[in-house]
Amino acid sequence: MSDNKLKEIELLVNDEHLEMAISAISLVTSPAIEEDFVFFNKQNEIITLAKVDEEARCLVSPALIPEKRIVRFDQDTNEEYNVFFTADTIRKCSELYLMHENNNTATYQHEKEVSGVHTVESWIKEDDKFDKSNAYGFKLPVGTWFVKMKIESDDMWKRIKSGELKGLSIEGMFAQQLSELSKVAPKTTYSNDEILEALRDIINNK
Repeated sequence: MSDNKLKEIELLVNDEHLEMAISAISLVTSPAIEEDFVFFNKQNEIITLAKVDEEARCLVSPALIPEKRIVRFDQDTNEEYNVFFTADTIRKCSELYLMHENNNTATYQHEKEVSGVHTVESWIKEDDKFDKSNAYGFKLPVGTWFVKMKIESDDMWKRIKSGELKGLSIEGMFAQQLSELSKVAPKTTYSNDEILEALRDIINNK
């Protein structure tokens, strides 16, 4: 099934669980937003994996990209669908993440919590030309949420350097809203068989 035929669901901040809007950031092998993080050294220069500065142990990555479609699978209905965040929701999530001090909570592959992984910078891209994300090689839309993470965990740093971990994925509790484009319009045309069936029902119910 092609992406443009999938049901679209907008994810929103759950007002009943603001502290859980973004409860953690996970280091993962396959980031859902399909953007890998980059390493940089003490001078904030982009560097290759082979030249990672052991003392810096930092990475920069997008956490959420506005309007980016992320494919999900509903096991109950056996159906694929797309979820997405608007720029306004992403900004609110980034603010709540810091307000509720979740910046020191991280997980590995969404499976277990890990210590020694901290978000030390967080910003929303405001301008295509002047945003500092450009210096790290990212060409992402205005409204993207970026984070800089300090990796003090030896285990996680080894996994990052080896190439096992390639990006970030957020964890949170969200409300869902069916996109207007996914709502089924009322049926306006009917086959002859459907018309005859409807007439039979009317007659039989008299």
